[in-house]
Amino acid sequence: MPNLHDIDRRIRSVKSTRQITRTMQMVAAAKIRHSTERVEAATPYSDSMMEMLTNVAAQTSGNESQLLVEHADKKNVLIVVVVSDRGLAGGFNSNVLRKAESILKEKRAQGAEVSVIACGKKALGYFRYRKVEPVMEFKDLSADPTVEEANEISAYAIDKYVAGELDEVVIIYNHAKNAAEQVLRVEKVLPVDVSTLTANKKQNEETVASSSEFEPDAGEVLDSLLPAYVRTTVYHALIDSAAGEQAARRSAMKSATDNANEMVDTLTRIYNRVRQGAITTEINEIVGGAAALEE
Repeated sequence: MPNLHDIDRRIRSVKSTRQITRTMQMVAAAKIRHSTERVEAATPYSDSMMEMLTNVAAQTSGNESQLLVEHADKKNVLIVVVVSDRGLAGGFNSNVLRKAESILKEKRAQGAEVSVIACGKKALGYFRYRKVEPVMEFKDLSADPTVEEANEISAYAIDKYVAGELDEVVIIYNHAKNAAEQVLRVEKVLPVDVSTLTANKKQNEETVASSSEFEPDAGEVLDSLLPAYVRTTVYHALIDSAAGEQAARRSAMKSATDNANEMVDTLTRIYNRVRQGAITTEINEIVGGAAALEE
């Protein structure tokens, strides 16, 4: 049985940790609102971009742009991995990293060369430890992604795809479904999925075909819009992941705080039991000593 001093020291240590986790929980809760507002602000633009591309794709054969052409052989694949710079977020990072490694091994088993873009220090450390050097890396931006970051990633992917140096580009991240739940997503960025663009074609073709005219033609308009669509897709994934990171950290810190409270209660009960036992022992010794003197 530990002594009173050891138990008291353990209680003070847990209380100190609890104060840290509670503070981190409050900070994450405050950041969730900002991150969520960014996603909500960007969503209408993303939806409008999708609608516009759907309208243009409805007027083309879908093969005018190089970004729509799917390469027959997937010899070179790029994986964009989006995680956080910091830990203490539960399984937020590990879920993405395990999925990324699974896809990397699967593609390599199929004979493809796989390159990685690491967004977040956790991804950078994870892949370098496994002797995979990312072709691009982004640090200290996971909680507050920038448009410039999305533009750099998109420009690299588009240039390499058009040049034939890449055959497929996928992005892996956590989608912030709500303030308490994140959903792992694997989205194909390139080639742009024509079926996605034309999913609403039947719904729109009656109104669009009669009211839209393109200058010089729909194919060139599509060529101009597709790079913007790719940039929008990447940027939306980055800010969506940032919102999910804060939500995951708040949940993780709440669980840690609750566990600390439970541990303090348990240790306090043990402390009181040991203290009571020590007092009882002292009383017995006093009584025993008094009885011995009387004899």
